[in-house]
Parts: sequence; structure tokens; C-alpha cells
Amino acid sequence: MKHIPVMLDESIKHLDIDGSGIYVDCTLGRAGHSKAILSKLNEEGKLICFDQDLAALESAREIFKDDSRVTMIHSNFRNLEFELDQIGINKVNGIFLDIGVSSPQLDNPNRGFSYQNEGYLDMRMDQTQSLTAHEVVNNFSRDDLAKYIYLYGEERKANRIASNIVKAREEKKIETTLELAEIVKRAFSAKERVDGHPARRTFQAIRILVNQELQSLEEVLPQATKILEKNGRLVIITFHSLEDRIVKNFLKSMTGECTCPPDFPICVCDSKEILKIPSKQPYLPSKVEIEQNPRSRSAKLRVGIKN
Repeated sequence: MKHIPVMLDESIKHLDIDGSGIYVDCTLGRAGHSKAILSKLNEEGKLICFDQDLAALESAREIFKDDSRVTMIHSNFRNLEFELDQIGINKVNGIFLDIGVSSPQLDNPNRGFSYQNEGYLDMRMDQTQSLTAHEVVNNFSRDDLAKYIYLYGEERKANRIASNIVKAREEKKIETTLELAEIVKRAFSAKERVDGHPARRTFQAIRILVNQELQSLEEVLPQATKILEKNGRLVIITFHSLEDRIVKNFLKSMTGECTCPPDFPICVCDSKEILKIPSKQPYLPSKVEIEQNPRSRSAKLRVGIKN
């Protein structure tokens, strides 16, 4: 499937790009958003692109060739401040994050992200790391499997799914995505299988666990806020409620809104407005975009502007 950048026009609009500014794309992927950012920069502008997936970086090298304005970094964006310091940058004008699995990762059966295509249970965004979905599925305890499937997949049948996995792996190791999808499917009745694929939430949970996605998001947000210039923009696209909740709560905590208990007679939290939030509600993809790119349907875009 062709990779289509989600909410591209909205992302560029809210980054409000200064042609000579410094911008960071924390989630390079197939460079759709990066190309659009670069098109707005003049010769003095700089674009720093992060990705933990070497395949994404290799693909982007062809796209950007010898463009001296672009610096690519193989690292998780949770290392944002450290990596920028290594190249002598401590302030930037805008930071963009497009959270989650990319279309090329999802569409490549060998990466093991999809419950619809046969592939080895991998699910690593950074293929240099040791922990894989295979390790999680075959070696984590029943209780841990149930806990993570519930927490990261918001899956109500987490206990039954975990029990099915443990029972199946007692007979033989679970090696492939379709094997796992079939095991998960057994936890659902025929009626319950009507509303989307029954393995979707479990695969999401294992992927988030393998890649420490929520922890990385929680770690990058304060770093991003710290290194933004005055009036710099933080633009974030999320695709499920767990991510969006983290972003929403973080942005709210940066607005200076009092966090004291309501029964306190005076404010003692000393909250300061670090970010302005142009909209408390997330920006959503248009109906036209959802029709053209169904994967955009769950996207939510939120913006913070440095005070």
C-alpha cells in the first residue's frame, strides 16, 4: 500500500514554519511530513529527522541525497535532548511527532506487526534491540501477558487471551503472526468477531510493550517543550486513546492551570503557563482524507505553542 502522510496539510499549518528556522521530525518514517517541512525552509533552515528504524533512514537518504539542510539520527525520540546536544543544537522552532507504527512497517509481513499477514513475531521498530514479540508471547508469564494486553490494548478479554496463549505455547512455540491471531481469535464468540479483527487490540498491546511506546512518549514531551524557542510549535499526531491521553494531559499541565485540590482556599501549586494550547479539542482528519486514507480515521492532532 502506498504510504500517505496523515493530516499533512494540518501538520504544516500548525508548525507555522519559519523558512530559516530549525525543525525536528521525531518520527521520520517514509519522510512524508519531513519533505513537506523541508519544502518550506530556505537555505538557512535546518531539519533534523529521528527514526529508530534503520530501513526508514535508508529510504530517506535516497530522498534527501546530499541536502545539507537535513541531519538524520538513528535513535528513539526519547533521546531527543541528548542527540540534539551531540550536534550542537539546544533550541529549535518546531517539533513534530507522528506516533505509532508506520504504513511500511505494517505492510511488510517480515516485520511481524500485522495480524492479517503471515510473518515472524518480531514487532521491533528498532531491529537492533533484543526484545521481540516472539520473546513476549513465548516467555512472559500468564499474569504479565494479561496485564499488558489489558493496559496497552484496553482489551476486556485479556485474561482469557493470556490463558489461550500459555496453553498453546505448552504444545509448541508460537512463531508467527497468524498463529497468534488465531489463538487470540479463540477467545471471542462468532458474534464478537463482527466488530473488527479480534486480534487488533492484542497486537497493539504487544507492539507497544516491545517498543516501549508510551514510556518514550512520556519522556519526549518535557524535553520537546524545554528546547522549543519562544513561539515554537509542538505538533503531535496520535492514533489511539492511550497516546492521546498522555499528550492531552501533558499539554494541559503546561498551560498554568491550577492543579490544587478544589477545597484549597488559595493556590499553592505555583503553576506557570509554559505552553499555549490553541484548541482544547484535538484536530481531526477531514472526511475526504478518511475516504482516501482509511488509516487516518483514528488520528488526532494536538498543538502546543511555547510561551
